[in-house]
Amino acid sequence: MIHVPQLIIDLAFILGVAGATTLLFKWLKQPLVLGYIIAGLLVGPNFPYLPSIAEVESIQIWAEIGVIFLLFSLGLEFSFKKLAKVGGTASITAVTEVVGMLLLGYITGQLLGWSFMDSVFLGGILSISSTTIIIRAFDELGVKSQKFASIVFGILVVEDLVAILLLVLLSTVAVSQQFGGTAMLNSVVKLAFFLSVWFLGGIYLVPTFLRKAKKLMNEETLLVISVALCLLMVILATNAGFSPALGAFIMGSILAETIYAEKIEHLTKSVKELFGAVFFVSVGMLIDPKMLLEYAGPVVIITFITIFGKAITSGLGALASGQPLKQSIQTGLSLAQIGEFSFIIATLGLTLKVTSDFLYPIAVAVSAITTFTTPFLIRFSEPFYNWLEKKLPESWKKFLINYSSDAQTISSVSDWQVVLRSFAQPIITNSVVLISIILLTTNFLVPFITNAIPVEPWGRLAAAIISLSVMGPFIYALAIKRIRNRAYSRLWQDKIYSRGPLVALEIARIVLALLLVGFMLDQLYSIRVALLMAIILIGVIFPLFRQRLRKTYERIEQRFISNLNAREAEEPTNKLLPWDAHLAHFVVSPESDFVGKTLIELGIREKFGVSIAQIERGRLTIPIPEGRERLFPADKITVIGTDEQLSQFKPFIEVSMPPEDPTATQAAVGLRQLIVDKKFPYLGLTIRDSHIREKTHGLIVGIERNGERILNPAPTTIFQLGDIVWLAGDQRLIRGVEQPSFATTEILS
Repeated sequence: MIHVPQLIIDLAFILGVAGATTLLFKWLKQPLVLGYIIAGLLVGPNFPYLPSIAEVESIQIWAEIGVIFLLFSLGLEFSFKKLAKVGGTASITAVTEVVGMLLLGYITGQLLGWSFMDSVFLGGILSISSTTIIIRAFDELGVKSQKFASIVFGILVVEDLVAILLLVLLSTVAVSQQFGGTAMLNSVVKLAFFLSVWFLGGIYLVPTFLRKAKKLMNEETLLVISVALCLLMVILATNAGFSPALGAFIMGSILAETIYAEKIEHLTKSVKELFGAVFFVSVGMLIDPKMLLEYAGPVVIITFITIFGKAITSGLGALASGQPLKQSIQTGLSLAQIGEFSFIIATLGLTLKVTSDFLYPIAVAVSAITTFTTPFLIRFSEPFYNWLEKKLPESWKKFLINYSSDAQTISSVSDWQVVLRSFAQPIITNSVVLISIILLTTNFLVPFITNAIPVEPWGRLAAAIISLSVMGPFIYALAIKRIRNRAYSRLWQDKIYSRGPLVALEIARIVLALLLVGFMLDQLYSIRVALLMAIILIGVIFPLFRQRLRKTYERIEQRFISNLNAREAEEPTNKLLPWDAHLAHFVVSPESDFVGKTLIELGIREKFGVSIAQIERGRLTIPIPEGRERLFPADKITVIGTDEQLSQFKPFIEVSMPPEDPTATQAAVGLRQLIVDKKFPYLGLTIRDSHIREKTHGLIVGIERNGERILNPAPTTIFQLGDIVWLAGDQRLIRGVEQPSFATTEILS
């Protein structure tokens, strides 16, 4: 008898129960994540009425793979360019919310008498909102085109990065068991350094590799390569002392900058959903109903803290960033829940064995409750704003309006700000690259070459030459490359106050390059020799090879920028400040009455007050379309208007069709044979005069007459006695014009 591995039996059981519960939740129109968690509870060891899985350890490995793919897909949606575009509103709001909830969570845990680590992890669990739940709620409520929705999406992008940082910081706190300032700072600096290295190296190498292999790439190979790159980065992150989830997120964000981002997201979606389902089932397996009953009080308290705390901190953050009161309230109430990242943070606490067993099921329970409340809070946000506006004093309302207008006014940038930015960018990026080269040289290149060439001093000399050759272009960019712009020139004219600081900046970057080269050489020679060689290199040799180094660096820089901008040009900003108008995106439904009509005929601006800024049709982009431009099905249009104007416009462009009635009789096109006898109503008439085509929505395919066949007869053909007519058309209409005396035979339906 063939033996089936226990893992397959467990997976069959898990997926079977998960499938049944998710069907139920789909029918109830509830998030599938909750269905998976309930399935985990049913198959877990704490539910005695169903068999429990046997190999829990194997399922936990599958769950870890699920976390990797969840973070990988999150990275694909993240994109560093998105982070650069979200602006100050999203950043200020996200930071305010995260810091506020970290403090509220910690204070709540302490007031409940929990341990230090339980309180710290509770703050982490409550600090990140759920992207999945918010997007689903926005879709159901039809508010994605409103202005506050774009603010929320920007906040979620920032929160993704903050959540990654939280995972690193919480791991550090878990190891040290305290808020160690030095340890925390080291972790942040280390994370920032490795993020920079992976981003710079990944953007330079990965898109280049994919572009070179484009001719050999199909969906199968792209899927395999994407998963391989993800797992490779997981290994690198783990060896660097970070979590596997961080590596998956980083590789996803790198691939998000390539032209294959959408395709990779599509190909990996099924893999993510399968392993993600196992992860959420494993979440449910850790729930103990008895413990939930025991801690029902803390669940209620923490749910209250989550809803009101996140609504208040997010709303205040949006207000502080300059958003109007209405958008701030809508933003705050939209973010009042926790979700998938909370489970990952809670899992981290259990994995590191620093949190109590009750914290995990409490987090799941709070997530479930806030999932149900989110749609109601979003729907309640506008009525609450209307009520609050009536209660606020006029002086407060005037102050908020003036503050919002002033905060959203574009401020001038001083010359010193421009110059400092122009110095900071090359200094930071090239320093990161040089430090990473030094680390690779010290840990890998030097041991390898000295073992291969044991004869002194040739081994160390070869290692130094190779390292300096690789570092050369970046040393040139850091220390020698000129940084000149109009702001620099204007400041240089001011000999008394500005020329001295500018010279100091030039000297500082040369000294920094000198120290980095000296540090690398110090690994091979004494300090004196290293400094002497560094001075000779930067002061004499590098200037001699300046042109060659410049060309090499320009090629590297051009390749990096080309890879970074490989995808479509950035969309225009979706803000028109200080007005409430903003950009929204719609897809023209085939059922819309607007299809096929010109913009002049539609008079959209006159009827709705909105303007069409752009039309995307396949690969064609039409910016600022003219009045004679027509709308076609599946056109993606960018529209400018206020929330009210856009909500009035949306039903006309994105037509919601009623669900199809499965019991309705469908129109069936078939081929039927009609025999013409004396009672045939069209006997003696031509095909045109009989109007049989119009009456049946059909086509006379052929006529058989006296043994001869007439294919596609002309409209002037006359029906004669004994003809056999072949008619293709709507079966229902054909039956409607048939006479009882007809001898008909259905050939095909």
